[in-house]
Amino acid sequence: MSDLKEAWMALESHWKITPKDSRITGDKSYGFMRWTLAPLFRMILRVKIRGIGNVPKSGPTILAANHLSHVDPLVVILASRRKTHYLAKDGHFRNFALASFMRATGQIETNRETGGAEALSSAAVVLHAKRALGIFPEGTRSKKEEPPYLLPGKTGIARLAASYPDVPVVPIGLTGTRDFMTPSKHKLPRLWKPVGISYGKSITWWEWLEKRSDVKTLQALAHKEDHEVKSELASMYRQFTDEFMERIKGQGAP
Repeated sequence: MSDLKEAWMALESHWKITPKDSRITGDKSYGFMRWTLAPLFRMILRVKIRGIGNVPKSGPTILAANHLSHVDPLVVILASRRKTHYLAKDGHFRNFALASFMRATGQIETNRETGGAEALSSAAVVLHAKRALGIFPEGTRSKKEEPPYLLPGKTGIARLAASYPDVPVVPIGLTGTRDFMTPSKHKLPRLWKPVGISYGKSITWWEWLEKRSDVKTLQALAHKEDHEVKSELASMYRQFTDEFMERIKGQGAP
């Protein structure tokens, strides 16, 4: 494994994501809400949690779930018992009340028009700070009206995992959140509707790489032209993402 790691690190200039020069806000307010409001919500809501032991209690972690409703980030935050940070589109920061809440809970503002590279740099801030990053690999909320709702994953999750190869990536299956609060239909959550969240066994990039590649292949890749390296890495990212989406599906994602 040490030789494999060395071969991967030799390709660092091709896969490294540099964290954005920004800081995470809302530590005190987030902590207060987490210890006061979170237990209350867990008691009121009909949330069934499975596999919580698969979530590391500390250290950098990627919590990756399917996306059915606007309440999904809140469900993950409340259930995971970790201070979890999500990337949020800049539109959520234009309304004063909503913007105040987003900053108070440490969510990170991003602009979709600037492209995926900046979003990944913003996400890297969370991992660099050794915190939990919440992510929806589908890239957007599924708008499909009938199951299966799960969309193909975007490779951002693989790029983050590859850039932070020691970080565990936890697959999460959310169920019931669309019935709990259907976008464009329900203005308020229907608290009587059951919600499920299932955490699967995590995987790191190192663990995946050990099964899907070998030292000689990576060493040979380091001597190829940039466009060839980029193409090969893109293929690896796609494979990791597709396999990870199957893990999310295996956790019950409809």
